[in-house]
Amino acid sequence: MEKGLKEKLLESGREEEESVGKKIWSESKKLWIVAGPAIFTRFSTFGVTVISQAFIGHIGATELAAFALVQTVLLRFANGILLGMASALETLCGQAFGAKQYHMLGIYLQRSWLVLLTCALLLVPVFVFTAPILRLLGQDSHIAATAGTFSLWFIPVIFSFIFSFTLQMFLQAQSKNNVIAYFAAASLSLHTFLSWFMSMKLKWGVAGVMCSTILAYWIPVFGQMGYVLSGRCSDTWKGFSVMAFKDLCPVFKLSLASGAMLCLELWYNTVLVLLTGHMKDAEVAIDALSICLTINGWEMMISVGFLGAASVRIANELGRGSAKGAKFSIMVVAATSLSIGFVLFIAFLFFRGVVSYVFTDSFAVSRAVAHLSPLLALSILLNSVQPVLSGVAVGAGWQSVVAYVNLTCYYAIGIPIGAVLGYIFGFQVMGVWIGMLLGTAAQTVVLLYITWRTDWDKQVEIARLRINKWFVPESESGDRSPST
Repeated sequence: MEKGLKEKLLESGREEEESVGKKIWSESKKLWIVAGPAIFTRFSTFGVTVISQAFIGHIGATELAAFALVQTVLLRFANGILLGMASALETLCGQAFGAKQYHMLGIYLQRSWLVLLTCALLLVPVFVFTAPILRLLGQDSHIAATAGTFSLWFIPVIFSFIFSFTLQMFLQAQSKNNVIAYFAAASLSLHTFLSWFMSMKLKWGVAGVMCSTILAYWIPVFGQMGYVLSGRCSDTWKGFSVMAFKDLCPVFKLSLASGAMLCLELWYNTVLVLLTGHMKDAEVAIDALSICLTINGWEMMISVGFLGAASVRIANELGRGSAKGAKFSIMVVAATSLSIGFVLFIAFLFFRGVVSYVFTDSFAVSRAVAHLSPLLALSILLNSVQPVLSGVAVGAGWQSVVAYVNLTCYYAIGIPIGAVLGYIFGFQVMGVWIGMLLGTAAQTVVLLYITWRTDWDKQVEIARLRINKWFVPESESGDRSPST
């Protein structure tokens, strides 16, 4: 009898292990369905800018400096605001999809278009008056004038962000983002050919590269819009609706919180580069830090993919009413991202003396990058956890909380410590980087604590209240036509 009991216990243990294994495998498949295409899309979109910059660099040094100035400051500024505001859609669409209120995704998408269109219109004057603004800030007159010309070319790009970001999040919430990756790859390939053809063969110069750039940003929009309107999302897109104009204030508030959350992160690195510009051997310091931030930025494409996957999975599970499922999703995505981050951490420690030569031939810059590589490796390791936690926050709708956390950790801890270590204690660029790491580490610890202490049953209830509050019966969702 005792032997039979032991056999039953062992069999039960094996079944439980198999059950856990199946759950992890199932969750991992759901995770990679979102994360894989999201990572590829981020790399492709980043590649559009890199290709544009490469062709502009062959036209002239002034043009390259002006393009880099507009792209790294103005376009990143607009991108951060609009992408951040669009991420409110990840919360709303993800939770509605989990709750099987499929038709609400289309209404949320249209509401987000209205919010982002308003924001984009407010950004236009900055791009129109770029040249005088740069002159006022002390920039070289010739570079400022050329930058002013580039900024006008980028206005259509800003408006592409409205539809690109929101359609991506609309499709991502339904795990239909393979189509996003396909159009991103097609756009990148076409952009490479058109930039060469129009700038080199047709001799259109800057106009050729910028025409190709605008097309590269709008082609995925037309493709994704065509996919949605063609009936491929028949459950979630029921046509244009007058209900899109209802309940815009709560969407606007959530969008503002999302925008603040992301912008505070994006501007953090910009402030650090500005701090470095006032140090001894500023050129070497800026070059070294820029190389490290570029490497960090490429790695962040992976992390942002996991951020999107985490937000979708958490929102879906909360909308479905499963607190247990949400917690399990967090564990799987965090473990997966951390594993990849650890491999990259080891790789950058091992190749610390080689990686910089991909970007520079300068021995001084290479030595500075090698000196910073351990900090870069630590940053990559932290970046494998921090975006996942931000994704959890987006999925649960905590954007305003994370915005305050970012403001405190980055701007009250990271930047002041970086300035003190860099200037007062003489650690130079390494001191600035340590400050950045400490700010990111503080943010990670706070978000870990918030996630750990969260009552997920209560979050399910909050999600249910939000879904019910903004629910519109399908019969009242406005005029529809078969074509849409």
